[in-house]
Amino acid sequence: MTAIPYVLLQSVLVPALGGAVSFALGGRLGRRVGWIGFASVLYPVLLFLAVGSGLYSGGAPVSESYAWAPAAGLAFGFLADGLSLPVALVISLVCAAIAVHSMPYMKQRIEALYGAEKKQPYGTYYLNFLLVVAGLLGVVLATNLIELYLFVELILIPTFFILALFGYVQRGRVATMYFLWNQLGAFVFLAGVLLAFSATGSFAISSLSGLATGSSLPYWVFFLIMLGWFIKMGVFGVHMWLPTAEAEPPSSFAPIMATVVGVGNYAVARLLVQNMPAIFHSFSIPFMFMALLTMSFGGAMALVQTDVKYLFAWSTMSQNAYSLLGIGSLTVLGVSGGVFYFLSHVLGKCILFSVAGILLARTGTRDMKRMGGLAGKMPLTATLALIGGLILSAVPPTSGFQAEWIMFAGIFYQGAYGATVNLAIAFLGIVATAFTVAYVFWPIRRIFFGPLPSHLESVTEAPLTMTLPLLALAAVAVVVGIYPDLFTKMLIGFANSLPLKGGV
Repeated sequence: MTAIPYVLLQSVLVPALGGAVSFALGGRLGRRVGWIGFASVLYPVLLFLAVGSGLYSGGAPVSESYAWAPAAGLAFGFLADGLSLPVALVISLVCAAIAVHSMPYMKQRIEALYGAEKKQPYGTYYLNFLLVVAGLLGVVLATNLIELYLFVELILIPTFFILALFGYVQRGRVATMYFLWNQLGAFVFLAGVLLAFSATGSFAISSLSGLATGSSLPYWVFFLIMLGWFIKMGVFGVHMWLPTAEAEPPSSFAPIMATVVGVGNYAVARLLVQNMPAIFHSFSIPFMFMALLTMSFGGAMALVQTDVKYLFAWSTMSQNAYSLLGIGSLTVLGVSGGVFYFLSHVLGKCILFSVAGILLARTGTRDMKRMGGLAGKMPLTATLALIGGLILSAVPPTSGFQAEWIMFAGIFYQGAYGATVNLAIAFLGIVATAFTVAYVFWPIRRIFFGPLPSHLESVTEAPLTMTLPLLALAAVAVVVGIYPDLFTKMLIGFANSLPLKGGV
């Protein structure tokens, strides 16, 4: 147990307070206010490392509870265990890197939108950025369903303002579409929460495990919670908002958008796998089928894109479904590998979306047909694109390789000992991974190799404030790929504590 007082509360409050300070000082500091944003997220990183060292050494999970509305059965609580701690750590690492990366990128974007003399928009951007960070960490650490819903809403509102104020094509329409779809997902999730409360009398996440299976009510609770998060993750059939909302925010924020979408994998593992595993078994095959369909459709759509940001937006839809496929297997390796794959995807997609932003900032275009031969002009950016591609394509020694084989080991375990349809889904899932290799590496070849177009002769490498944070994330992905026990010890330990198949 860590000796730091209120360690988890601090990790959520500090980014929110940093956002308020950034807004207050934005007009004076301009883009340099980004360093306040970086410090506000680096602090939770250090807190999570301190907590994680205790958990990794076999210490007990860290929990905190605060009085909220006792008469209504509400307590504002946080929990860092083998599931939430790795997720919170990776999210905060990515957000810290993007806080620095955003400074030069947003300088160009704000000057294009509001003029070089305007400084307050920097404060507005970092206020909303840091509120999203606080919301993400709150979702991961929350122990109460209403608390979780409020943090989901905390993510939604500042994301809307970033899309509306700093986005690209039809940013007002895109922001509204994002808000309406995600509000719908949140309302469906809330309906499931209230239905569960009617049966248990408690809003604690752990109370979901007390739902009796002798009636249809627990199945409706499960379905509503699952559907709410499917909407927020852009699963096939409710995905219409996702590609545009992922492709049209400022490119420095697009990696955070991918994280916002992907955190649904954590929510499914926490709410449904941990607390409703018996009911999940009844939904396992349709759940995995939807994941497979989303993987394939998103991958196929990514293959036909010529806009580099839309390519990575469609790939986000596909990649998140990989994790859902593993989680839906309800095996120890499938669930832990699925969450691990989500974390690896966040690292890789952060690098690739940021590379797309660098390309837009340096070349003035997102159209891959107008690019080529940029490796000679931008060798560091080309290296980052290659590393990001290796992570997403699960090539050793990156984290993607370790996560994917662990996940598919669990998926195939279920296939081998389950119904024939389970084995068919496992084989089709492996086949669908070919999409990733195709939609990651052909754009890299198209953008960075071949002849250099004449209009790109003057292109130069991006500043170090844009590339060094991405190199740090690449280093993390390689270290975890070489020594996956840094994550798997906690994730597999968590999965082993649940009534799942294939215990390790």
